[in-house]
Amino acid sequence: MRLAATCLACFLAAPLFANDGNGILLADIAEHAMQQSQITLPGGKPFHLKATIAETGSPDSDYKATVEEYWVSPTKWRRIISSPDFSQTLVTTGESVFEQDTGDYYPVWLNHFITAIFDPLPMLEQVRQAGVRTSKRQLAAGETGCTNLPMRVDRWVLCFTGEKALLSSVFTKGYAAEFKDFKAFGDKQVPRLIEDTPEPGTTIDARISELTGLKQLDETLFVVEHSTQPKDRIKSVHVDQDAFMKLAMTSTEIAWPPQGGGPTTGGCAVYVGADRAGNVRESWPAGCDSTGIQDALREAVKTWKLRPPVSNGVPVQVEALLGFTFHTTVHDNPLPLLTDAEIRQLATNTVEPKFPKGQQVAPAGTEVTVQISVDETGKLTGVANTRKVPDALFLPAYAALTEWHFRPYMKDQKPQYIHADVTFHVPEAVK
Repeated sequence: MRLAATCLACFLAAPLFANDGNGILLADIAEHAMQQSQITLPGGKPFHLKATIAETGSPDSDYKATVEEYWVSPTKWRRIISSPDFSQTLVTTGESVFEQDTGDYYPVWLNHFITAIFDPLPMLEQVRQAGVRTSKRQLAAGETGCTNLPMRVDRWVLCFTGEKALLSSVFTKGYAAEFKDFKAFGDKQVPRLIEDTPEPGTTIDARISELTGLKQLDETLFVVEHSTQPKDRIKSVHVDQDAFMKLAMTSTEIAWPPQGGGPTTGGCAVYVGADRAGNVRESWPAGCDSTGIQDALREAVKTWKLRPPVSNGVPVQVEALLGFTFHTTVHDNPLPLLTDAEIRQLATNTVEPKFPKGQQVAPAGTEVTVQISVDETGKLTGVANTRKVPDALFLPAYAALTEWHFRPYMKDQKPQYIHADVTFHVPEAVK
């Protein structure tokens, strides 16, 4: 979902696809992947699907939902979503649409998981418009290949796996997912597990527990007696930063707080969602040069008030990627900055990065140092690329660190928020 807040399988394997002006269009590879695995394309096999979405290892988390869908065609389907704060029944029959919502806001994190299940690559047309070409060789079983797309605002990465080049992950600053556990359904290979890590310490997955063909149709499931008016439906629209800022009714100046260490100037980004009344309801990390600044920015943006967003005369939710340049100072009582050896002594679980293999640009033994923040409970709260490590090295390091766990750091018999430098070593040359 977010910049370095989500690290996918594409950074854990060899980049077997590379940008190449003389190669095959990346969009053609992506479209082929969708034909192989997307279950909601025209002509697809009617199905009944059940899925459970939950935060890994946190049964009491609010990040949970159930999904059930009866699908006959792109113009005939019924979907039921249930979560603690939002539920929806949506029925589409031809041009008639029935929508019943409980709750006034459709969360970004939930909407993106629904997208990943039923429309895994919603930006396919934009990929085609980008015109990126890539060299391509036949992938072997278990191999993954990735291609970067330099977009106007951010960087997209698409990864494909195996001999059929199935979509294994998509990464943008607004939408990201990792697709796993492919199993046959008719003539398609459908992922039964979809994962995302929208922030350090939070991994959410969607597990498809049932996917069966619809042998007997109950037509009553698709009856729409009266279409729900557009003003009574919940629609989310992605806008750019300029459009989002023009909606602001309150000051958008950020009072950057003094930090306990780290750089005093740099870039920081968040991905936000606002409801139809103009209240910012979500703010997800989207990459920051200082781990301490990220949380302050997230909380500041959530206090903003917007004019109620409108599209074609209808109230809508809005999502946007917002980037800022911060300027701050280091306060008189800086936070402890632990060494690699010291933080490893606090770690109760460690995972080493899976650096990609390939042509040499980083010799074996290269040090990869990143800075992390850990709160008073021992929870990882941020990973910053303070040493400007190349993405090919930083992102696997980030992915590994999201699986680390720590004991609280104690100072004067009290738990203390800390920063720490963590160093990994490249075991062999990487691309």
